[in-house]
Amino acid sequence: MKLFKSNSDAPDGYSVLVDNLHQTSTELKNAYDNLQNVVDPDLIDYYIYQAKAVQMRYKFLLDCVKKLEDSYTKNPL
Repeated sequence: MKLFKSNSDAPDGYSVLVDNLHQTSTELKNAYDNLQNVVDPDLIDYYIYQAKAVQMRYKFLLDCVKKLEDSYTKNPL
């Protein structure tokens, strides 16, 4: 099972991480938009949990991208 979709055209893992980061950013915006449009308490809870989960995934991906960029900075090709 793959955690993130991979792009077969991507030459390296960096571009895949950046693509997933952009996708996650879009999902986070959608979760916030949905949260603003609900009134049912159960749906409010659902979208709060969804937003928190997507925030955690975004933070993880951002940390991965930063580590990869730092390693490129320290050891350029």
